[in-house]
Amino acid sequence: MSDPRTTPSIFTRGAVDLSALRPSPPARPAAPSRPAAPAGETPGAVPGIPGVAPETIIEVTDAEFQSVLERSVETPILLDFWADWCEPCKQLSPVLERLAGEYAGAWILGKVNVDVSPRLAQAFRVQGIPQVTALIGGQPVEGFSGVLPETQIRQYIDAVLKAAGVSVAAPEDPRLDAADDALMTGDLDAAEAAYRKILAEAPADAAAESGLAQVELYRRIAGVDPATALAKAETSPDDVEAQRLAADIEVLSGQADLAYARLVALVKKTFGDDRDAVRKHLLSLFAVAGPDDPAVAGARRALASALF
Repeated sequence: MSDPRTTPSIFTRGAVDLSALRPSPPARPAAPSRPAAPAGETPGAVPGIPGVAPETIIEVTDAEFQSVLERSVETPILLDFWADWCEPCKQLSPVLERLAGEYAGAWILGKVNVDVSPRLAQAFRVQGIPQVTALIGGQPVEGFSGVLPETQIRQYIDAVLKAAGVSVAAPEDPRLDAADDALMTGDLDAAEAAYRKILAEAPADAAAESGLAQVELYRRIAGVDPATALAKAETSPDDVEAQRLAADIEVLSGQADLAYARLVALVKKTFGDDRDAVRKHLLSLFAVAGPDDPAVAGARRALASALF
């Protein structure tokens, strides 16, 4: 998982040892025979997802990984490590599947069931799921763990495509694209100025509001050691600032549900200015996720109940 003290970067290559997954010469067992795929259907494609082309989402196993690696030379592949028993996976996977369809083949979503393909999980050093890792040009690229807000997932995907030299349709608002680029490269001042300019002209722009909230979030955790901050929050449950900082770290660690629950609990036991500060802090974290995030809807109801 990326260090939440910094703006995420995806440009760390070669961090995964894939040699164990490549066939060892000279002997190579023959692949087991399989029924032929129906006409118009790609072997390994995941069927039954409305609005998603068959080749956009594929199943990836230990045995087939070499061909997937070779395929990433032509098209970036995002590997989604998941399992049937993983509840957070059930939140992230539908978002990735929908985005795979939206990008219309600019990248491929590779579904890796860690129970079915343990060697792959081991090679990619999967310590917790869900985990997303990209393949560009046959090489692994740093990804993320946990359930991130859709806006951050889109930023990650766009950065992967940019690194792979893949051109996608121009965004409806090029100002937003420039602001997102500044955020992803860590130029928080430029990102803030760009987002504020958009909001000055379009106050209801949810994407710009989310971007600005992310800028503020990164600034709050600048220079903070996550482990120390979380430990302090654990030992100081009534320390409002410590709890707010811990919530920030949890959001950037893909544990937004824990952050929301932490601050809702704090709202219940604070009063006056402290309670209002916690409420506003929680709303700022909702803005990071965006209005369409399902976890936000539940947390909003919990906040309303805590307040009234």
